[in-house]
Amino acid sequence: MNAAKRWLLGWLIGATILAAGCAEVGITGRRQFNFVPDSIINSLSVQQYTQYLSENKVVAGSQDSEMVKRVGSRIVAAVNEYSKQNLERDPFEGYEWEFNLVQDDAVNAFAMPGGKVVVNTGILPVTGTEAGLAVVVGHEIAHIFAKHGAERMTQGLVVQMGGMALSVALQKQPEATQNLFVSSYGLGTQVALLLPFSRLHENEADRLGLIFMSMAGYDPQTAVAFWERMAAQKSGNAQPEFLSTHPADSTRIQNLKELIPEAMEYYRPAN
Repeated sequence: MNAAKRWLLGWLIGATILAAGCAEVGITGRRQFNFVPDSIINSLSVQQYTQYLSENKVVAGSQDSEMVKRVGSRIVAAVNEYSKQNLERDPFEGYEWEFNLVQDDAVNAFAMPGGKVVVNTGILPVTGTEAGLAVVVGHEIAHIFAKHGAERMTQGLVVQMGGMALSVALQKQPEATQNLFVSSYGLGTQVALLLPFSRLHENEADRLGLIFMSMAGYDPQTAVAFWERMAAQKSGNAQPEFLSTHPADSTRIQNLKELIPEAMEYYRPAN
């Protein structure tokens, strides 16, 4: 797709967003375009999550696995309490939360709608402490809270399937729709029209993640040290920022430093 066609398609998406109206992300206030139903997204999520766990070794009963569950539960409880008092709707309504530690050397973690969070053992040496783990888990919960995957999938339905409703797409193009779901919530990157949206999501998840860990009693200043360790761990092999949906480490660290004062307003140290 050449630059002119990308621009035109972007303009059409923008026009569609304005015509259809937007939802609002809690706390940040960002307007977003999302027309995929939670019920269908959550059903797809359970299928993919169950398959993933069946194909990987789940670590259970260890201190590390219990820490993952503890951190996740604390953050969700804090966000739930805040939502009850300050938001018009429950962002986690109907969710059945699970926090699993999976034996995998890859330095990674991910979250899926419906409250399914996975942390790889490979990231624990980088998180270092419980507060360091809260940086990662808070970030992943933020993606769920802001419905970033559903927003990306909506964009994909507009770009790839002409704005087809998700239920219709599942009937007419089930394989393509499943692939779109996986890419919306998975690790793949797309250097094209959708890339800026994904970077936007990462920045928003960083901001919300800091706030969420603060609500749960974890010091948000821990995030800077964590990402500095992540940068060192990459040892110069990081993917160039323009080819990645994630901000470059130096950019992310600077952004986090600027966001910490806001997060500290929510910080209540655990007793």
